[in-house]
Amino acid sequence: MSVKRVLVEAERLFGPEHPLDTQTVRRPRPPVAPATISTDAEAIAAAQSLADAARAGAAERDRQRLPPWDLVEVFTASGLGSITIPQAYGGPQLRHGTLAEVFATISAADPSLGQIPQSHFGVLELLKVLGGEDQKRRFFDAVLAGARVGNAGPERGSKPITHVATRLLATSSGLRLSGTRFYSTGAIFAHWIPTRAADDEGRAVQVWVAHDAPGVTIVDDWSGFGQRTTASGTVIFEDVHIDAGQVFPVWTLADRPGIWGPVSQYIHAAIDLGIARGALADAVSFVRDKARPWMDSGVESAADDPTIIREFGKLSTQLAAAEALVAEAGATLDEIAAEPITAQASARASVAVAEAKVLTTEIALETTEKLFDVAGSSATRAAHDLDRHWRNARVHTLHDPVRWKLHLLGNYQLNGVLPARHQWN
Repeated sequence: MSVKRVLVEAERLFGPEHPLDTQTVRRPRPPVAPATISTDAEAIAAAQSLADAARAGAAERDRQRLPPWDLVEVFTASGLGSITIPQAYGGPQLRHGTLAEVFATISAADPSLGQIPQSHFGVLELLKVLGGEDQKRRFFDAVLAGARVGNAGPERGSKPITHVATRLLATSSGLRLSGTRFYSTGAIFAHWIPTRAADDEGRAVQVWVAHDAPGVTIVDDWSGFGQRTTASGTVIFEDVHIDAGQVFPVWTLADRPGIWGPVSQYIHAAIDLGIARGALADAVSFVRDKARPWMDSGVESAADDPTIIREFGKLSTQLAAAEALVAEAGATLDEIAAEPITAQASARASVAVAEAKVLTTEIALETTEKLFDVAGSSATRAAHDLDRHWRNARVHTLHDPVRWKLHLLGNYQLNGVLPARHQWN
């Protein structure tokens, strides 16, 4: 798809006043060396500080579709972008449970902000597996120096998500990348934009593209009704020059057990967990301060209504169960990552994360829906913007269908079938 066609479609969706002129799309600042995080406690404290800063403006950003540029810069400056880099390459290599807590904490305040760095960590996990020594040094050093990594995601259309029309071709002037990608969460904020393509032999490769390389166009045309400020729109590559050090052999992953897929999914589970936390906190606040009791309850405060109390008891129990499975999955990932990874261990990682993902999906949707049952009709006023919780949960949990997580779990338990290896398992 050409740049012109993308802009025309974006104007149809948003109207002529939306700032879609590619010359005016904001670009990230050059990388600046961030603070150093060395411990799990430091990472969680940094995430909490960012969440505190993000919470107050989350509803307004949602209403106006205002990308959280300054908050993304705070995230990077804090050093959070480096917490999974191996110690051998200068990073702290913190626990997977800490990674989940960072995402859940930020997402409880603003899940759009929480989702933006998901691809950053997912791609770094692939770098650990696919990168040659020079590639690892190059890109881990870049992140330690303040670079952000985005994603030029799947292509539009009704074909399977693994379908790739984007091509990396060897020409007389070197490798050239061309194609149009969508669902590009984080790309607009990123210094490096990895994408998938097919090479001359039709094999799947991942290509890291500099955000300011000639031929790269980023269009903020994301129109989803939830996760509205993730800027998960379109990236267009038009005959972009690529050097060989920016290319990674994704096609080799099918034969290599690993945890890159489970880690990617684990982060998504943490985002959903954060959505549930944020919705439950707002429900508690609204019921205590704004809701009124039902006429037949015989109480003076909605917080004393026995039917409402029961609902909060149920929600808190379900949330605790999801929290426990997320923590358990993190411990499983830590255990598996510490040893050479076998096919069985890789499967166990996928199963542990799938179990957590099922419960975080369910509690995110349940909490954001029940919020209105317990808070009452006044909670639906646009001024409160409480519907953003459900919209965010509904959109984010569609990232991959939880019904296939249940299929994965059932097939593993019943038939001993190991989960397929890809970034959605």
